[in-house]
Amino acid sequence: MIVMPHEAISVFDMFKIGVGPSSSHTLGPWRAALRFLQTIEQTQSLNEVIQVQVLLYGSLAKTGKGHGTDIAVILGLCGEDPETIDVNSITPVTNGISQSKQMMLGGKQQINFDPAADVSFLFTESLPFHPNGLSFLASFKNGEQIGETFYSIGGGFVVKEGEGSGGKSNVELPFPVNTANDLLHWCMKTGLSISEVVWENEHAWRSEDATKNGLLRIWQTMKDCIYRGCHSKGELPGGLHVRRRAFDLNRKLLGNKTYDDFEGWTKEISEGGTHFNYILDWVSCFALAVNEENASFGRVVTAPTNGAAGVIPAVLLYYVIFCNGTPDEKVGRFLLTASEIGSIFKKGATISAAMGGCQAEIGVSSAMAAGALTEMLGGTQKQALMAAEIAMEHHLGLTCDPVGGLVQVPCIERNTMGAIKAITASQLALQSTPDFAMVSLDKVIKTMWETALDMNSKYKETADGGLAVHIPISLSEC
Repeated sequence: MIVMPHEAISVFDMFKIGVGPSSSHTLGPWRAALRFLQTIEQTQSLNEVIQVQVLLYGSLAKTGKGHGTDIAVILGLCGEDPETIDVNSITPVTNGISQSKQMMLGGKQQINFDPAADVSFLFTESLPFHPNGLSFLASFKNGEQIGETFYSIGGGFVVKEGEGSGGKSNVELPFPVNTANDLLHWCMKTGLSISEVVWENEHAWRSEDATKNGLLRIWQTMKDCIYRGCHSKGELPGGLHVRRRAFDLNRKLLGNKTYDDFEGWTKEISEGGTHFNYILDWVSCFALAVNEENASFGRVVTAPTNGAAGVIPAVLLYYVIFCNGTPDEKVGRFLLTASEIGSIFKKGATISAAMGGCQAEIGVSSAMAAGALTEMLGGTQKQALMAAEIAMEHHLGLTCDPVGGLVQVPCIERNTMGAIKAITASQLALQSTPDFAMVSLDKVIKTMWETALDMNSKYKETADGGLAVHIPISLSEC
């Protein structure tokens, strides 16, 4: 757990556009590789490099193959940006490097690079600061070497050894928040909603227009991901032979209806009615779609992680379609509220499954979605925080035991559960009086962290326990 006084975390720190399947095992290592390139440029020059080696420790080693950690560091060393890379180029590029045993470092300097030899999975070694550790070593023509160690601490946040925080703590916020009680204090003192407090804080980083445009870009990426996932069929990569389900469910629910784009598609969905089973099926479909895309190295938004990327888009699209939440301003408010709740969890506990199990991913995403939905449906600030608490309370102790080290089983289905729990938690909070609640959000965050500390390491994204050891598979295929 990394806590600093008034750690400043932006909405765009919590919601990052990247590539699946894992924010901590894919996006984080990718960003670490890009940072190492910067160090090389500042120290000497890419043109002077003759060799680069990567060492993966702990959870990154144990589930790195299934999570694409080796692919991520290779693409990062090539200078590719996870936010803009053509996802269809990932397999051809990495296959080409494996076959030629050469890499264009930073897109500038060709070096010999054999992924099988130069990316080492140290299965029995772990670094003390965090289970997700990785080191880079560069050798130069003049015989010198430099090395750096990074930690991928969850949600795409990366800390270099010796640094203090993955957030932007040097920014002074008008309403500094570390805890739910801090947030409620500012809401009560100013009369602002949670999203309005966050909106004011975001001005410390950028203009209003920049924040608004950034939120719309996040939402557009989420929409694109859901739409692609609902219209892509086949089998997920990795060797588990998991069949995509969102495609079939989408077709079953819509029948013979026709449409040409996202707007036409959602219009057809909205005209299908509002009975319980229908809405339930669509929420599940949305969540499945996102995480099937995530498992296929598709473009997703960390929310707050890739493994839990389907919960918030599913609940947000539920709000847009079934709760009259179409205006962009409402979508932006939803994302702002969700991000603040997520940042409080990051500061008070963790959003890394390697540190806290799946409660740190699906549990946190469900709490984020529950709080945001509650505010959008007219709930008070206290009701929004109550909804977040309820959602997490019923994810406490959830383990991370990915079969084959892949973000597929049980990860994809867990996103549907997280989304449904978020909606249920919101409804409970809206029908409740928070002043009489037994458990506060801060108390449940503290409990979550203590549960994480007590949890056996084999249930923390290592594939050493749980479903991961009881589902018979050929690991050589994964």
